[in-house]
Amino acid sequence: MPLIILAIGIIILFFLIVKVKLNSFLALLLVAGIVGLAEGMPIDQLIPTIEKGLGGTLGGLAIVVSFGAMLGKLMAESGGAQRIATTLIDVFGRENVKWAVCLTGFVVGIALFYEIGFVLLIPLVFTIAAEAKIPLLEVGIPMAAALSVTHGFLPPHPGPTAIAIIYNADIGTTLVYGAIIAIPTAIVAGPLFYNTTKGINPTIPKGMYNPKIFADNEMPSFAVSVFTALVPVVLMAASAIAKLTLDPTSAGRHVLTFLGQPDMALTISVAIAIYTFGLGRGKTMEEVMDTVKDAVLTIAMILLIVGGGGTLKQVLIDSGVGAYIGQVVAGASLSPLLLAWAIAAVIRTACGSATVAALTAGGIAAPICAVTGVSPELMVLATGAGSLIFSPPNDPGFWLFKEFFGLTVKQTIRTWCALETIISCMGLAGVLILEMFVG
Repeated sequence: MPLIILAIGIIILFFLIVKVKLNSFLALLLVAGIVGLAEGMPIDQLIPTIEKGLGGTLGGLAIVVSFGAMLGKLMAESGGAQRIATTLIDVFGRENVKWAVCLTGFVVGIALFYEIGFVLLIPLVFTIAAEAKIPLLEVGIPMAAALSVTHGFLPPHPGPTAIAIIYNADIGTTLVYGAIIAIPTAIVAGPLFYNTTKGINPTIPKGMYNPKIFADNEMPSFAVSVFTALVPVVLMAASAIAKLTLDPTSAGRHVLTFLGQPDMALTISVAIAIYTFGLGRGKTMEEVMDTVKDAVLTIAMILLIVGGGGTLKQVLIDSGVGAYIGQVVAGASLSPLLLAWAIAAVIRTACGSATVAALTAGGIAAPICAVTGVSPELMVLATGAGSLIFSPPNDPGFWLFKEFFGLTVKQTIRTWCALETIISCMGLAGVLILEMFVG
Protein backbone atom coordinates (compact mmCIF):
# COMPACT_ATOMS: atom_id res chain seq x y z
CA MET A 1 0.00 0.00 0.00
CA PRO A 2 2.75 2.59 0.73
CA LEU A 3 4.14 2.12 -2.77
CA ILE A 4 0.70 2.46 -4.34
CA ILE A 5 0.16 5.75 -2.50
CA LEU A 6 3.58 6.93 -3.61
CA ALA A 7 2.84 5.97 -7.23
CA ILE A 8 -0.44 7.87 -7.12
CA GLY A 9 1.38 10.85 -5.64
CA ILE A 10 3.93 10.85 -8.47
CA ILE A 11 1.13 10.60 -11.04
CA ILE A 12 -0.53 13.61 -9.41
CA LEU A 13 2.81 15.43 -9.54
CA PHE A 14 3.11 14.71 -13.27
CA PHE A 15 -0.47 15.85 -13.85
CA LEU A 16 -0.02 19.11 -11.98
CA ILE A 17 3.23 19.99 -13.75
CA VAL A 18 2.46 18.73 -17.27
CA LYS A 19 -1.30 19.25 -17.66
CA VAL A 20 -2.26 21.92 -15.15
CA LYS A 21 1.05 23.78 -15.74
CA LEU A 22 1.33 24.39 -12.02
CA ASN A 23 4.68 25.75 -10.88
CA SER A 24 6.98 22.85 -9.97
CA PHE A 25 7.67 24.19 -6.48
CA LEU A 26 3.97 24.48 -5.67
CA ALA A 27 3.29 21.07 -7.17
CA LEU A 28 6.03 19.44 -5.11
CA LEU A 29 4.75 21.03 -1.87
CA LEU A 30 1.18 20.00 -2.60
CA VAL A 31 2.07 16.42 -3.48
CA ALA A 32 4.36 16.14 -0.45
CA GLY A 33 1.41 17.08 1.75
CA ILE A 34 -0.97 14.69 0.01
CA VAL A 35 1.45 11.77 0.20
CA GLY A 36 2.30 12.47 3.84
CA LEU A 37 -1.34 12.50 4.94
CA ALA A 38 -2.23 9.47 2.80
CA GLU A 39 0.67 7.54 4.33
CA GLY A 40 -0.75 8.18 7.80
CA MET A 41 1.44 11.03 8.97
CA PRO A 42 -0.26 13.02 11.79
CA ILE A 43 -1.53 16.30 10.39
CA ASP A 44 0.24 18.36 13.04
CA GLN A 45 3.59 16.86 11.95
CA LEU A 46 3.14 17.67 8.28
CA ILE A 47 4.23 21.32 8.29
CA PRO A 48 7.28 20.72 10.54
CA THR A 49 8.34 17.90 8.19
CA ILE A 50 7.94 20.12 5.13
CA GLU A 51 9.94 22.89 6.80
CA LYS A 52 12.62 20.37 7.81
CA GLY A 53 12.90 19.07 4.25
CA LEU A 54 12.95 22.53 2.70
CA GLY A 55 15.43 23.96 5.18
CA GLY A 56 17.64 20.88 5.23
CA THR A 57 18.00 20.84 1.46
CA LEU A 58 18.48 24.57 0.95
CA GLY A 59 20.73 24.83 3.99
CA GLY A 60 23.28 22.68 2.22
CA LEU A 61 22.69 24.09 -1.23
CA ALA A 62 21.74 27.77 -1.18
CA ILE A 63 25.32 29.05 -1.15
CA VAL A 64 26.44 26.60 -3.83
CA VAL A 65 23.62 27.45 -6.23
CA SER A 66 23.70 31.20 -5.60
CA PHE A 67 27.47 31.53 -5.75
CA GLY A 68 27.64 29.28 -8.81
CA ALA A 69 25.20 31.59 -10.59
CA MET A 70 27.25 34.62 -9.52
CA LEU A 71 30.45 33.07 -10.84
CA GLY A 72 28.85 32.24 -14.18
CA LYS A 73 27.29 35.66 -14.62
CA LEU A 74 30.51 37.48 -13.74
CA MET A 75 32.42 35.29 -16.18
CA ALA A 76 29.98 35.91 -19.02
CA GLU A 77 29.58 39.67 -18.56
CA SER A 78 33.31 40.30 -18.23
CA GLY A 79 34.09 38.49 -21.48
CA GLY A 80 35.82 35.66 -19.63
CA ALA A 81 33.69 32.99 -21.29
CA GLN A 82 34.37 34.49 -24.72
CA ARG A 83 38.10 34.62 -23.99
CA ILE A 84 38.15 30.94 -23.06
CA ALA A 85 36.35 29.98 -26.26
CA THR A 86 38.31 32.16 -28.69
CA THR A 87 41.64 31.05 -27.25
CA LEU A 88 40.69 27.41 -27.51
CA ILE A 89 39.65 27.94 -31.12
CA ASP A 90 43.02 29.47 -31.89
CA VAL A 91 44.77 26.53 -30.24
CA PHE A 92 42.62 23.78 -31.75
CA GLY A 93 42.24 25.36 -35.20
CA ARG A 94 38.99 26.01 -37.02
CA GLU A 95 38.83 22.46 -38.38
CA ASN A 96 38.69 21.17 -34.79
CA VAL A 97 36.53 23.95 -33.41
CA LYS A 98 33.86 21.50 -32.19
CA TRP A 99 36.36 20.08 -29.71
CA ALA A 100 37.17 23.55 -28.45
CA VAL A 101 33.49 24.39 -27.96
CA CYS A 102 32.90 21.08 -26.19
CA LEU A 103 35.71 21.87 -23.77
CA THR A 104 34.37 25.39 -23.30
CA GLY A 105 30.90 24.11 -22.45
CA PHE A 106 32.44 21.61 -20.07
CA VAL A 107 34.40 24.27 -18.18
CA VAL A 108 31.68 26.93 -18.17
CA GLY A 109 28.88 24.47 -17.41
CA ILE A 110 30.35 23.19 -14.16
CA ALA A 111 28.99 26.18 -12.23
CA LEU A 112 25.72 26.71 -14.13
CA PHE A 113 22.35 25.08 -14.61
CA TYR A 114 21.91 23.87 -18.18
CA GLU A 115 19.43 26.54 -19.21
CA ILE A 116 21.59 29.35 -17.81
CA GLY A 117 24.76 28.00 -19.42
CA PHE A 118 22.96 27.53 -22.74
CA VAL A 119 21.64 31.08 -22.84
CA LEU A 120 25.02 32.50 -21.87
CA LEU A 121 26.97 30.48 -24.45
CA ILE A 122 24.56 30.52 -27.41
CA PRO A 123 25.71 33.97 -28.64
CA LEU A 124 29.24 32.60 -28.67
CA VAL A 125 28.13 29.54 -30.64
CA PHE A 126 26.46 31.72 -33.27
CA THR A 127 29.56 33.92 -33.54
CA ILE A 128 31.95 30.97 -33.86
CA ALA A 129 29.80 29.26 -36.50
CA ALA A 130 29.59 32.48 -38.54
CA GLU A 131 33.27 33.37 -38.27
CA ALA A 132 34.57 29.85 -38.88
CA LYS A 133 31.99 29.29 -41.67
CA ILE A 134 30.99 25.89 -40.34
CA PRO A 135 27.55 24.27 -39.79
CA LEU A 136 25.75 25.61 -36.75
CA LEU A 137 25.23 22.19 -35.16
CA GLU A 138 28.93 21.36 -35.48
CA VAL A 139 29.48 23.70 -32.56
CA GLY A 140 25.95 23.62 -31.12
CA ILE A 141 25.78 19.90 -30.37
CA PRO A 142 29.17 19.71 -28.58
CA MET A 143 28.26 22.76 -26.50
CA ALA A 144 24.87 21.36 -25.50
CA ALA A 145 26.30 17.90 -24.76
CA ALA A 146 29.04 19.31 -22.53
CA LEU A 147 26.58 21.47 -20.59
CA SER A 148 24.21 18.54 -20.11
CA VAL A 149 26.98 16.22 -18.93
CA THR A 150 28.07 18.68 -16.24
CA HIS A 151 24.40 19.08 -15.26
CA GLY A 152 24.15 15.37 -14.55
CA PHE A 153 27.54 14.35 -13.19
CA LEU A 154 29.79 17.10 -11.85
CA PRO A 155 29.67 18.97 -8.54
CA PRO A 156 29.80 21.86 -7.77
CA HIS A 157 27.07 22.03 -10.40
CA PRO A 158 23.88 22.50 -8.36
CA GLY A 159 22.12 19.38 -9.71
CA PRO A 160 24.65 16.72 -8.67
CA THR A 161 25.39 18.66 -5.48
CA ALA A 162 21.72 18.56 -4.50
CA ILE A 163 21.52 14.81 -5.13
CA ALA A 164 24.75 14.28 -3.17
CA ILE A 165 23.17 16.00 -0.18
CA ILE A 166 20.11 13.74 -0.42
CA TYR A 167 22.28 10.59 -0.48
CA ASN A 168 24.77 11.97 2.06
CA ALA A 169 27.54 11.37 -0.47
CA ASP A 170 31.00 12.88 -0.33
CA ILE A 171 30.92 15.66 -2.91
CA GLY A 172 34.66 15.59 -3.62
CA THR A 173 34.59 11.85 -4.32
CA THR A 174 31.47 12.33 -6.44
CA LEU A 175 33.39 14.93 -8.47
CA VAL A 176 36.27 12.52 -9.10
CA TYR A 177 33.98 9.64 -10.10
CA GLY A 178 31.81 12.01 -12.12
CA ALA A 179 34.77 13.33 -14.09
CA ILE A 180 35.81 9.78 -15.00
CA ILE A 181 32.37 9.23 -16.53
CA ALA A 182 31.71 12.76 -17.82
CA ILE A 183 34.76 13.22 -20.04
CA PRO A 184 34.24 10.23 -22.40
CA THR A 185 30.48 10.82 -22.32
CA ALA A 186 30.85 14.44 -23.46
CA ILE A 187 33.17 13.34 -26.27
CA VAL A 188 30.77 10.67 -27.58
CA ALA A 189 27.55 12.67 -27.18
CA GLY A 190 29.12 15.85 -28.54
CA PRO A 191 31.77 15.95 -31.30
CA LEU A 192 31.44 12.27 -32.25
CA PHE A 193 27.64 12.22 -32.27
CA TYR A 194 27.58 15.33 -34.48
CA ASN A 195 29.05 13.22 -37.31
CA THR A 196 25.74 11.31 -37.50
CA THR A 197 23.68 14.51 -37.91
CA LYS A 198 25.49 16.21 -40.80
CA GLY A 199 22.34 16.06 -42.94
CA ILE A 200 20.69 18.56 -40.59
CA ASN A 201 22.09 22.03 -41.33
CA PRO A 202 20.00 24.90 -39.95
CA THR A 203 21.01 28.52 -40.41
CA ILE A 204 21.59 30.99 -37.61
CA PRO A 205 18.14 32.40 -36.78
CA LYS A 206 18.10 36.04 -37.85
CA GLY A 207 17.21 38.59 -35.23
CA MET A 208 17.03 36.01 -32.45
CA TYR A 209 20.16 37.19 -30.73
CA ASN A 210 22.26 40.30 -30.83
CA PRO A 211 25.05 39.36 -28.46
CA LYS A 212 27.75 41.65 -27.21
CA ILE A 213 31.05 40.65 -28.78
CA PHE A 214 33.94 41.82 -26.64
CA ALA A 215 37.01 43.43 -28.17
CA ASP A 216 40.30 41.81 -27.25
CA ASN A 217 41.28 44.57 -24.83
CA GLU A 218 37.90 44.33 -23.06
CA MET A 219 38.38 40.72 -21.98
CA PRO A 220 40.45 39.23 -19.15
CA SER A 221 43.33 37.00 -20.16
CA PHE A 222 42.85 33.31 -20.89
CA ALA A 223 44.91 32.30 -17.86
CA VAL A 224 42.87 34.51 -15.52
CA SER A 225 39.56 33.31 -17.02
CA VAL A 226 40.40 29.61 -16.75
CA PHE A 227 41.96 29.98 -13.30
CA THR A 228 38.88 31.73 -11.91
CA ALA A 229 36.46 29.25 -13.50
CA LEU A 230 38.34 26.22 -12.22
CA VAL A 231 39.06 27.36 -8.65
CA PRO A 232 36.10 25.46 -7.11
CA VAL A 233 36.83 22.32 -9.11
CA VAL A 234 40.51 22.33 -8.14
CA LEU A 235 39.73 22.88 -4.45
CA MET A 236 37.12 20.11 -4.35
CA ALA A 237 39.33 17.69 -6.24
CA ALA A 238 42.24 18.45 -3.89
CA SER A 239 39.97 17.75 -0.94
CA ALA A 240 38.94 14.39 -2.38
CA ILE A 241 42.56 13.41 -3.08
CA ALA A 242 43.59 14.49 0.44
CA LYS A 243 40.94 12.23 1.96
CA LEU A 244 42.29 9.30 -0.02
CA THR A 245 46.00 9.89 0.52
CA LEU A 246 46.66 11.87 3.73
CA ASP A 247 46.55 10.72 7.33
CA PRO A 248 43.20 11.59 8.97
CA THR A 249 45.01 13.47 11.73
CA SER A 250 47.23 15.57 9.45
CA ALA A 251 46.76 19.34 9.36
CA GLY A 252 47.02 19.37 5.57
CA ARG A 253 44.06 17.03 5.24
CA HIS A 254 41.93 19.17 7.56
CA VAL A 255 42.81 22.36 5.68
CA LEU A 256 42.13 20.86 2.24
CA THR A 257 38.90 19.31 3.45
CA PHE A 258 37.77 22.72 4.74
CA LEU A 259 38.73 24.52 1.52
CA GLY A 260 37.17 21.78 -0.61
CA GLN A 261 33.73 21.99 0.95
CA PRO A 262 31.39 23.24 -1.82
CA ASP A 263 30.25 26.29 0.15
CA MET A 264 33.83 27.35 0.87
CA ALA A 265 35.14 26.52 -2.62
CA LEU A 266 32.42 28.62 -4.28
CA THR A 267 32.86 31.42 -1.75
CA ILE A 268 36.57 31.62 -2.57
CA SER A 269 35.93 31.49 -6.32
CA VAL A 270 33.32 34.27 -6.22
CA ALA A 271 35.64 36.43 -4.11
CA ILE A 272 38.35 35.93 -6.74
CA ALA A 273 35.88 36.55 -9.59
CA ILE A 274 34.73 39.83 -8.08
CA TYR A 275 38.26 41.07 -8.64
CA THR A 276 39.38 39.20 -11.78
CA PHE A 277 36.07 39.67 -13.65
CA GLY A 278 35.01 42.93 -12.00
CA LEU A 279 37.15 45.32 -10.02
CA GLY A 280 40.31 44.28 -11.84
CA ARG A 281 38.62 45.08 -15.15
CA GLY A 282 37.84 48.65 -14.11
CA LYS A 283 34.29 48.09 -12.93
CA THR A 284 32.98 49.75 -9.80
CA MET A 285 31.80 47.67 -6.86
CA GLU A 286 28.26 48.88 -7.57
CA GLU A 287 28.42 47.52 -11.13
CA VAL A 288 29.79 44.20 -9.92
CA MET A 289 27.05 43.92 -7.29
CA ASP A 290 24.39 44.62 -9.94
CA THR A 291 25.70 41.61 -11.86
CA VAL A 292 25.65 39.54 -8.68
CA LYS A 293 22.05 40.58 -7.98
CA ASP A 294 20.93 39.69 -11.50
CA ALA A 295 22.56 36.28 -11.15
CA VAL A 296 20.68 35.47 -7.95
CA LEU A 297 17.36 36.60 -9.44
CA THR A 298 17.77 34.09 -12.27
CA ILE A 299 18.07 31.12 -9.92
CA ALA A 300 15.58 32.10 -7.19
CA MET A 301 12.84 29.81 -8.50
CA ILE A 302 15.34 27.04 -9.19
CA LEU A 303 16.31 27.15 -5.51
CA LEU A 304 12.68 26.84 -4.45
CA ILE A 305 12.12 23.88 -6.79
CA VAL A 306 15.18 22.16 -5.34
CA GLY A 307 13.82 22.82 -1.85
CA GLY A 308 10.45 21.43 -2.91
CA GLY A 309 12.13 18.21 -3.91
CA GLY A 310 13.66 18.13 -0.45
CA THR A 311 10.24 18.38 1.18
CA LEU A 312 8.98 15.34 -0.72
CA LYS A 313 12.11 13.45 0.30
CA GLN A 314 11.60 14.34 3.97
CA VAL A 315 7.92 13.36 3.90
CA LEU A 316 8.85 9.96 2.48
CA ILE A 317 11.44 9.50 5.22
CA ASP A 318 9.33 10.71 8.16
CA SER A 319 6.23 8.80 7.05
CA GLY A 320 8.19 5.55 6.91
CA VAL A 321 7.88 5.07 3.15
CA GLY A 322 11.62 5.44 2.66
CA ALA A 323 12.40 2.67 5.13
CA TYR A 324 9.74 0.48 3.53
CA ILE A 325 11.25 0.99 0.07
CA GLY A 326 14.65 0.14 1.48
CA GLN A 327 13.34 -3.13 2.92
CA VAL A 328 11.69 -4.05 -0.36
CA VAL A 329 14.81 -3.30 -2.37
CA ALA A 330 17.05 -5.11 0.11
CA GLY A 331 15.25 -8.32 -0.76
CA ALA A 332 15.22 -7.69 -4.50
CA SER A 333 17.85 -8.77 -6.98
CA LEU A 334 17.77 -5.52 -8.96
CA SER A 335 20.90 -3.41 -8.60
CA PRO A 336 20.22 -0.30 -6.49
CA LEU A 337 22.16 1.73 -9.06
CA LEU A 338 19.99 0.46 -11.90
CA LEU A 339 16.88 1.08 -9.80
CA ALA A 340 17.86 4.70 -9.06
CA TRP A 341 18.59 5.27 -12.75
CA ALA A 342 15.27 3.75 -13.82
CA ILE A 343 13.20 5.76 -11.31
CA ALA A 344 14.83 9.00 -12.44
CA ALA A 345 14.42 8.06 -16.11
CA VAL A 346 10.69 7.38 -15.71
CA ILE A 347 10.09 10.63 -13.85
CA ARG A 348 12.17 12.58 -16.39
CA THR A 349 10.19 11.16 -19.30
CA ALA A 350 6.88 11.89 -17.62
CA CYS A 351 7.43 15.38 -16.18
CA GLY A 352 10.27 16.74 -18.33
CA SER A 353 12.36 18.46 -15.67
CA ALA A 354 15.73 16.84 -15.02
CA THR A 355 15.95 18.67 -11.69
CA VAL A 356 12.55 17.44 -10.50
CA ALA A 357 13.36 13.93 -11.76
CA ALA A 358 16.69 13.79 -9.96
CA LEU A 359 15.42 15.18 -6.67
CA THR A 360 12.25 13.07 -6.63
CA ALA A 361 14.17 9.91 -7.52
CA GLY A 362 16.76 10.78 -4.89
CA GLY A 363 14.07 11.07 -2.23
CA ILE A 364 12.58 7.72 -3.23
CA ALA A 365 15.91 5.88 -3.47
CA ALA A 366 17.78 7.51 -0.55
CA PRO A 367 17.00 4.75 1.98
CA ILE A 368 18.58 2.20 -0.35
CA CYS A 369 22.09 3.47 0.46
CA ALA A 370 21.86 2.67 4.16
CA VAL A 371 20.17 -0.68 3.66
CA THR A 372 22.31 -2.07 0.85
CA GLY A 373 25.65 -0.40 1.50
CA VAL A 374 25.90 0.75 -2.11
CA SER A 375 28.27 3.66 -2.77
CA PRO A 376 26.27 6.89 -2.27
CA GLU A 377 28.58 8.64 -4.75
CA LEU A 378 27.68 6.14 -7.47
CA MET A 379 24.00 6.50 -6.54
CA VAL A 380 24.35 10.25 -7.18
CA LEU A 381 25.75 9.58 -10.65
CA ALA A 382 23.21 6.86 -11.49
CA THR A 383 20.35 9.17 -10.50
CA GLY A 384 21.87 12.07 -12.44
CA ALA A 385 22.24 9.88 -15.52
CA GLY A 386 18.64 8.71 -15.35
CA SER A 387 17.37 12.27 -14.95
CA LEU A 388 18.84 13.25 -18.34
CA ILE A 389 17.30 10.59 -20.56
CA PHE A 390 15.45 11.56 -23.76
CA SER A 391 14.35 15.11 -22.84
CA PRO A 392 10.70 14.94 -23.90
CA PRO A 393 8.77 17.91 -25.32
CA ASN A 394 7.59 18.84 -21.82
CA ASP A 395 11.22 19.68 -20.98
CA PRO A 396 12.04 23.39 -21.42
CA GLY A 397 15.46 22.32 -22.70
CA PHE A 398 13.78 20.64 -25.68
CA TRP A 399 12.27 23.92 -26.88
CA LEU A 400 15.37 25.90 -25.96
CA PHE A 401 17.47 23.75 -28.29
CA LYS A 402 14.79 23.65 -31.01
CA GLU A 403 14.12 27.38 -31.17
CA PHE A 404 17.67 28.67 -30.86
CA PHE A 405 18.93 26.32 -33.55
CA GLY A 406 15.87 26.74 -35.78
CA LEU A 407 15.00 23.03 -35.94
CA THR A 408 11.77 21.16 -36.58
CA VAL A 409 10.38 18.89 -33.88
CA LYS A 410 11.58 15.84 -35.81
CA GLN A 411 15.07 17.31 -36.15
CA THR A 412 15.12 18.16 -32.44
CA ILE A 413 14.29 14.56 -31.54
CA ARG A 414 16.98 13.37 -33.95
CA THR A 415 19.61 15.63 -32.37
CA TRP A 416 18.81 16.88 -28.88
CA CYS A 417 16.76 13.91 -27.61
CA ALA A 418 19.27 11.46 -29.06
CA LEU A 419 22.30 13.12 -27.43
CA GLU A 420 20.50 13.24 -24.06
CA THR A 421 19.73 9.52 -24.31
CA ILE A 422 23.37 8.79 -25.19
CA ILE A 423 24.50 10.72 -22.11
CA SER A 424 22.02 8.88 -19.88
CA CYS A 425 22.92 5.40 -21.09
CA MET A 426 26.67 6.03 -21.09
CA GLY A 427 26.35 7.44 -17.59
CA LEU A 428 24.64 4.27 -16.37
CA ALA A 429 27.24 2.09 -18.07
CA GLY A 430 30.04 4.13 -16.53
CA VAL A 431 28.52 3.83 -13.05
CA LEU A 432 28.15 0.04 -13.36
CA ILE A 433 31.76 -0.25 -14.54
CA LEU A 434 33.02 1.93 -11.68
CA GLU A 435 31.09 -0.20 -9.22
CA MET A 436 33.30 -3.17 -10.12
CA PHE A 437 36.34 -1.22 -8.92
CA VAL A 438 35.07 0.98 -6.05
CA GLY A 439 31.67 -0.46 -5.10
